Amino acid sequence: MSEESTAYDASRIVVLEGLEAVRKRPGMYVGSVGERGLHHLVAEAAVRALEENLGGTASRVEITLTADGGIRVADDGTGVPVECAGHRDGPPLETRLEVLSCGVRPYDRRSLLGGHFDVGLAVVNALSGRLTAEVRRDGARWVLEYERGVAVVTPAHAGPADGSGTAITFRPDPEIFETLEFSFDTLAAQFRELAFLNRELDITLTDERDPAAPRAVRFHSPGGPGDHVAERSGPVHADVIGFEREYAEMEGTIEVALRWCDSGEERVASYANSRPTAGGGTHELGFRDGLAAAVTAYARERRLLTPADPDFTPAQLGAGLTAVVSVKLDHPEFLGAVRDRLGNGPVRACVAEAVREHLGAWLRANPVQASAVLERISTATRD
Repeated sequence: MSEESTAYDASRIVVLEGLEAVRKRPGMYVGSVGERGLHHLVAEAAVRALEENLGGTASRVEITLTADGGIRVADDGTGVPVECAGHRDGPPLETRLEVLSCGVRPYDRRSLLGGHFDVGLAVVNALSGRLTAEVRRDGARWVLEYERGVAVVTPAHAGPADGSGTAITFRPDPEIFETLEFSFDTLAAQFRELAFLNRELDITLTDERDPAAPRAVRFHSPGGPGDHVAERSGPVHADVIGFEREYAEMEGTIEVALRWCDSGEERVASYANSRPTAGGGTHELGFRDGLAAAVTAYARERRLLTPADPDFTPAQLGAGLTAVVSVKLDHPEFLGAVRDRLGNGPVRACVAEAVREHLGAWLRANPVQASAVLERISTATRD
């Protein structure tokens, strides 16, 4: 190979700006150009509306798979300000759609971090063949239209409007994505999960792609994580053990729900600020610490363990266990390349203490159910 062919200097550097960079390297922003990236676009389009729902300024969020293969995310919130209408309270919709990393949100325990990237509406716009935004606000309706991230018409006042809200409708760009087929089941699982982690959410997912068989599902879980745990069949004890607690030391809240079932499978799901933490982290370690401490203490109180017997270990308690461990922090620290592991140090001790105290109190208050739990653990340990 010649020296000339391997030379590299400033003349070879190509600077990509704004949405051009997104279209050139879409995987950096949504993870892939396959099904994973396709569904991530929906999460990015929905997060603003969902946070309005959580904040009480919107009563519902409606997500629709449209007949033409697109997605519509609509809410009845305040309506995102539109620059051409003269609104100045927050980044206007035009800027959110056109400027990368516009208006970076201050993350705290009320923020939804369900996606791994959190890249915003501008990336959705850049990777859509067509995107239309409609805003109803102050009695007027405004419409913005884009193709591949570029405005195709001047934002227009489209007449009067009743109520308020924002609707974003987009079709993924076939020049970018390997598949354009959204999975209703994948999206349903995603929004069902968000609903049980945030009991204030009210989400409807509708599929209009088959006129002969339209379907719609509403996700609303007033019981929070306990609703999810209660779905597991074959319970060893009737109660779902659940609690919420706030700790100043970790600057956040803990919510836990658990129950043992008669299967040998463990299903422990952990979350931080509504983000699945498949890699675990300090909250999951604290949960397992507290679980072992509570069961060991109860077994010793009942003299089911002799002084010579070792304490239960977390590994001995997992068979048949279904649990949700959710923490919401003002300053979450995620570790790993895909940020799937929580690193906040104080969280482990706080979660361990809360689980030990609440599970221990439940065991002592419910001796019949506690006996069933200990028998389940003993059987699994012998096996």
